[in-house]
Amino acid sequence: MFRSCVAVVVAACAVGLAVNFYYQRIPKLPNLDYGRWWGEGARPQHEDTSIRPFKIVFNDTMIEDLKSRLRSRRAFTRPMDGIHSEYGMNTVYLDKILQYWLKEYNFKARAERLNRFPHFKTRVQGLDIHYIRVKPEVTSGVKVLPLLMMHGWPSSSKEFDMAIPLLTKQRKGYDFVFEVIAVDLPGFGYSEGTNKPGLNPLQIAIIMKNLMTRLGHQRFYVQAGDWGSQAATHMATIYQDDILGFHTNMPFSSRQISTIKYFIGSLFPSLFVKDQHIHRLYPIRDLFTYLMRESGYFHLQATKPDTIGAALTDTPSGMAAYMLEKIGICSNRNQLNTAHGGLENIAVDDLLDTVTIMWDNESITRSMRLYAEAFAWPEVFVVHDIPTRVPTAAMNFLHEVVYQPDWILRDKFVNLVHSTTLDFGGHFAAMHTPKELVDDIFESVAVFNEFNADRSRI
Repeated sequence: MFRSCVAVVVAACAVGLAVNFYYQRIPKLPNLDYGRWWGEGARPQHEDTSIRPFKIVFNDTMIEDLKSRLRSRRAFTRPMDGIHSEYGMNTVYLDKILQYWLKEYNFKARAERLNRFPHFKTRVQGLDIHYIRVKPEVTSGVKVLPLLMMHGWPSSSKEFDMAIPLLTKQRKGYDFVFEVIAVDLPGFGYSEGTNKPGLNPLQIAIIMKNLMTRLGHQRFYVQAGDWGSQAATHMATIYQDDILGFHTNMPFSSRQISTIKYFIGSLFPSLFVKDQHIHRLYPIRDLFTYLMRESGYFHLQATKPDTIGAALTDTPSGMAAYMLEKIGICSNRNQLNTAHGGLENIAVDDLLDTVTIMWDNESITRSMRLYAEAFAWPEVFVVHDIPTRVPTAAMNFLHEVVYQPDWILRDKFVNLVHSTTLDFGGHFAAMHTPKELVDDIFESVAVFNEFNADRSRI
């Protein structure tokens, strides 16, 4: 019996080592075209590389058309008795938001507020890319560090408008401040999308690197969440010598070994996992329950984005319901028992800025196609499985879509040098908790600089 037990243990260890060896293998970087043309037709002989000032305008024609559609919409079906937001967007609450959008939201004033920062456009790889660029005024001895900020769905660079003033202002205890470049991803906000298949987060990473080179920054820092974080993760993988540090409020390792470790840990959590936030990981059925309940939109957008896009593209009330319901659940997943479903964690004007920008640019379909493109191309999964040595900081808010502890994150981010886990906040950190986000960015970049200085001395 003893020998049999020993044999079983030895065999299990051997299998475990073999699995670990197999899934820890590091693939080679795929062949990538770092100047791939995404614009209409073939690449022209002479490309326009100019940088043009840009101003956001909510024009009268758009506003009147939007209001006309809001006024003439059909009445919504009321929620069932006793149901708040469990079945999705509460239509009584939605009606209040739409009435505010129609009668009280000040389109012109909100556009001017967005324009308090300098906006620009430039054509990169055939696409017009919109970005905000804010350069701080500094005193002698204060370094200005370039920081690229990238959003996710259904957002735009507007998401960062409360964080930008905090990032570009000198603060006590730090000898640096940031020049912020907050960009609209291709197909989002005021950035042009493409009709050519293949524009996945990896290809967006290349576009963003070329943008920063255009702006004079060969080496820089990156902050991102959601799909922006996926693109930034790819940047940190394929440009490991140029990304000085990566701060993410949606840290995630997509390496195969990370998935294996997560499932093995679920078998005996207390034995494998020594993490004070173990309740965010296990039991695994909690994650599956959450995903079954909340990931229907993800499956639609990853498989049939054009169908749902067609359903939403000419109805501002429908588009608002679809977008706002997801913003709410990702801001606080525990508030489905309220009519607002999590939306009251973010100011209504900020919510409607986000929806108005999507409507103004007719970009709902293009923005959703990113979900399909992200899963359609093998190159994405190859790069996911390559670790990066770029110094990285992970910030985990309570209601982020997914949580991974540091011991899993280090599979991908070998130099995870700063980690913060909070018992509040959600997915749209720059709109929801801008001060806490910016505080952590400053703390993280200070650690990045120390790490890079130590590494340069080796």
